[in-house]
Amino acid sequence: MKTDEIKYSLQNLAHRKTRSLLTMLSILIGVMAIFALISFGLGIRNYMDTLAEEAGADKLFIQARSVGVPGTDANFFVSADDINFVSKINGVDEISGMYIRAGEVKFKKEKKFVFIAGTDIDKKEFVEKAFTVGVEKGRQLKKNELGKVVLGYNYQFEDKIFSKAIKLGNKIEINGNSYEVVGFYGLIGNPQDDSNAYLNYRSMELLFEDIKDEFGWAMIGADKNTDPEVLAEKIEEKLRKFKDQEEGKEDFFVQTFADVLATFGTIINVLNGILILIALISIIVASVNIMNTMYTAVLERTKEIGIMKAIGAKNSDILFIFIFESGLLGMVGGIIGVILGYLISSAGGQIAAASGFAMLQPVFPLYLIIGSILFAFLVGAASGIMPSIKASKLNPVDSLRYE
Repeated sequence: MKTDEIKYSLQNLAHRKTRSLLTMLSILIGVMAIFALISFGLGIRNYMDTLAEEAGADKLFIQARSVGVPGTDANFFVSADDINFVSKINGVDEISGMYIRAGEVKFKKEKKFVFIAGTDIDKKEFVEKAFTVGVEKGRQLKKNELGKVVLGYNYQFEDKIFSKAIKLGNKIEINGNSYEVVGFYGLIGNPQDDSNAYLNYRSMELLFEDIKDEFGWAMIGADKNTDPEVLAEKIEEKLRKFKDQEEGKEDFFVQTFADVLATFGTIINVLNGILILIALISIIVASVNIMNTMYTAVLERTKEIGIMKAIGAKNSDILFIFIFESGLLGMVGGIIGVILGYLISSAGGQIAAASGFAMLQPVFPLYLIIGSILFAFLVGAASGIMPSIKASKLNPVDSLRYE
């Protein structure tokens, strides 16, 4: 009996191809949008998990209690004395300050303003692990060499930063001073970090005369047996007293790497949530369309329902037919929506990578694909429940006389 009912449902949907397609269109748009947004959200989460695993959860940062890129607040700096003091706190394994200033980089006749970073070459392994990236091409800077620079990943390509790609051995100017390019860092995944220029401490202090021993921020590595959260509180308390600042009025804060990722993750989750809520409007519209389609189908097939009941069909059979039709509309719309969502997400990931946002790459786990299709089926089936109940309760005699 169920096989006949399924065949009957399929024949009815095929007979009303245009209406069926239009009904599926509304649900596939919603599923497509939700699938694409979730795939990007999962991709960012995957990137953050990978970042946390590579950098390690034992990293902490001292930076200005202000809005903006670390190191850009002229009223705040971590002094060499501060770093020396923090290095002696129990639980601190390593600490490294970083100079950072905005500067003008010139290549041939083009000029760009980017961030210039000065790193401690003696602790290059610690710094590179914190950045989760090292020199990919060429070599790292040496401690006291002058006139040399390592550039971010994007300088190697045309029209990323300059119209011409920069190669090893090329000369560039930073604030009017000439530097030879000796290396390129690997891909970090966002345009800002991949456009930085890196100097050693000595070169940075000569380039910016007022910067000596005044670091824009500092990175800390905790001992293996030390809880980073506890250490952050300890450093903040002791450094506040060392700098003679009142509690709550510090010009700095200490943040763990886990906190940085959690803050970033919260922002992404909120944005994704808002976008998904907007996409759900399409699903609501789709459910109303399916319900309307099924009510119309009940009216059009009232006599057919009467004939089926007259020859022995039960209310449950009529109920199954209409719920199956509405569920099938939802499922087919969901399948098409997933396919289109995959294509759109993949294209979006390629565009993001080409624009320098390599971290914005979607992922497509099996549970997302199956879940999206199942969700579409359930929405369709649920939308057909009320029309199905109405159809199943039709009186056979009244149905046969219906015109």
